Amino acid sequence: MNDAKYIGLDVHQATISAAVLDSAGKLVMEATLETKAETILQFLRGLRDERNLDNEKQSTSPQNKSKPI
Repeated sequence: MNDAKYIGLDVHQATISAAVLDSAGKLVMEATLETKAETILQFLRGLRDERNLDNEKQSTSPQNKSKPI
């Protein structure tokens, strides 16, 4: 059983739109976060198991594909 989660972030000046997918690609969570370090860290700490982070800018660069965090 693969419990990996994939996190997509769309970063703006005041907020971040976050989506979390499971290993089957099913949406398991959506959130709007303040663009503050502590808020982002709390969100990430709330997720368990292996996580792979991808943001809007990285997703277009082949050398910057999702990396475990």
